[in-house]
Amino acid sequence: MKKFLIVEDERLIAELQRDYLEIDGYGVEIAEDGEAGLDLALNGDFDLVLIDLMLPKLNGFELCRRIREKKDIPLLMVTAKKEDIDVVRGLGLGADDYITKPFKPAELVARVKAHLSRYERLVGTKEKRNEIHVRGLSIDADSRRVFKNKEEIVLTTKEFDLLFYLAGHPNRVFSKDQLFELLWGIDAMGDSQTVTVHVRKLREKIETTPADPQYIETVWGAGYRFKL
Repeated sequence: MKKFLIVEDERLIAELQRDYLEIDGYGVEIAEDGEAGLDLALNGDFDLVLIDLMLPKLNGFELCRRIREKKDIPLLMVTAKKEDIDVVRGLGLGADDYITKPFKPAELVARVKAHLSRYERLVGTKEKRNEIHVRGLSIDADSRRVFKNKEEIVLTTKEFDLLFYLAGHPNRVFSKDQLFELLWGIDAMGDSQTVTVHVRKLREKIETTPADPQYIETVWGAGYRFKL
């Protein structure tokens, strides 16, 4: 049985989410504040975490960041805020997607299923490919770890997925819309700006000079490509 963690301080909302997920056969635990959610997420065995943005003790952004430092599982943010800066900030900290309140429970279940399926498919594909080595950069598909000149670089789930996909198709140009659909899914919330944010974060981590990238190149008017 797949097991999910819901971190939500509004009990009625959390219980509604739990009930719909349990009807579909998932196991669910609830944490009502950020600190409790962090403890459960890091010490439990969960396949996906739903994180409310506005939480007592530890907000959703910080919770997402701390989980992502230790865990490579799908993280979905649930928020009543619609400002783009909040969404982009959340995705930049490692969230895989977001859903805004109010939402239909069936929509939440469908989104959760889609991300779980996509995550399992991507992990399964990576396990078959082993490693990629390019100019001092090593991408280990089995452990989902990245090294540059033998020093490990910590990436979020989506940063790793984006890097691995581009490096696995070197010199091929992908538009932002293509990458968003491939890695986030056509039904995911957000838009191609999400890809721009992740490329910027990746460059900050893997490039010696992010403004003059040697790995992920911008092809103006077309998209991005990984240079060999």
